This record gives sequence, structure tokens and C-alpha cells, in this order.
Amino acid sequence: MATSDPVYLRVVEDIRRQITDGTLLPGAPIPSRAQLTRKYQVGETAARHALRVLATEGLIFGRVGSGHYVRERPDLTPLHRWRHLEHPSPFVADLQSQGRRVTLDRHLDHTEAGPALAQRLRIEESAQVARVRSVYRDDGKTLQLSTSYEPAELASSAPVSSGDDDRRGVIARMHSLGIKITEIVERVHTRVPRPGESDALDLPTGVHVLHVERTHWAGERPVETSDIVIPGDRFQVVYSLPV
Repeated sequence: MATSDPVYLRVVEDIRRQITDGTLLPGAPIPSRAQLTRKYQVGETAARHALRVLATEGLIFGRVGSGHYVRERPDLTPLHRWRHLEHPSPFVADLQSQGRRVTLDRHLDHTEAGPALAQRLRIEESAQVARVRSVYRDDGKTLQLSTSYEPAELASSAPVSSGDDDRRGVIARMHSLGIKITEIVERVHTRVPRPGESDALDLPTGVHVLHVERTHWAGERPVETSDIVIPGDRFQVVYSLPV
């Protein structure tokens, strides 16, 4: 570490190392601010800032009146993005194949496309789109949030169910309209969760989400696009590329 680095980083890096190498196990107490100042010969401001950084990174959590403890880090569940594409919900099918019991709640409404969706779907900004908000749960715990959009005229011709009993996915519904899906494009990035997402997914402080922007294409025409939000501390996205 460079000598010009803030002094609190010395505390952060040492505690982070102990958590990473298993010296400090999940549930283990973290020294108090007073103990940190004595052990590392730093001021209380540096000790407080070090604890804040470690909590922001999702490595520790605080209990009121008790102190800080090492956060348990769950094993990441693989999500295989190119399996079960013909299933109405590839996410559900993938987790069910791993022995998970997943339920799905959907809510359907209509809205104006606006600039961003108009660009993604290549339609007018004032055009109406069908919007389906989906919440995936396992034993009451939310696993994934998804919001999908498609031109209203396509949705009205091959209706999207607003319940959890729709057995037709995008590919099958478009096929019923004589539209063949030729490509599915996914763009993945990480970002800070929005407040509603943090609450819905019960995310610890400092945990980011994986945001998957997925679009179904029929030739040169995008016919459906989705925003999929996945907790970054529970899942890893797996892509299999044929050679």
C-alpha cells in the first residue's frame, strides 16, 4: 500500500484479508472502534471510516448495541442463461432443475414507450407497450425481479397472462403470430440497486445487482425487451458458447 493512501485503508485491508482467508469466520465479532484505534494506532475517525467501508463492501454488518460481525457469504447459484429457452420462464426451469421450488407472480399493464423503450423496440415514443412485472420467489424469499415490454399490438394478438399460469413463453407466443425469433441478445452490467429493489430483494448494504437487458429479435425487428434484476451476492450468470 502506498504511503500516501488514507490511514483507514490499512485497517480495511487487514480485516478484509482476515475475512477472505478464513481467519475471521462468518458471525465472528469485529473489534470495536476503540479496539481498532489501539490495535492499528489510528484515530477514531479512521476506525469509524474503516468499519463503514467494510459494511459497504458487504463484508460485515452491525447490530445496534452489540457491534459489528462478519457477514455470511452464500455460495453463488449458477444461472445458465441459454438453457430452457423454450420454457415460458427459463429462470424458473433452471432453478427447478437444481431442486429449487420457485413461484412466479406477474402483473400486466400498459404504458407509453417513452424515449428509452422506443429506441430498444424501434417504435414511436408515444406507442403503447404491454408491460409485465414479474417477481420470482423461493420459500417466500424474492430471487429475481423482471420487467418485460413488447408492442401492445403484439401482446393483444397473442395475450400475455397476468397470472402465474401462462405456459407460453416469448418464443412460443411469437410463433403463434407467425413471427420467428432468430436471436436473443443480452447485455449485462452491475449497478447499485434502487431503493425498491434493495427492499424487495432484501439486499445487504454494499451488495450490487446484476442487470440483464434482454431483447428477443425477429430478424432485424426487436419484438420484446426485458430488464432483469438479479442479486449479486446470490447468483452468478453462466453463458455457454458453442464452438
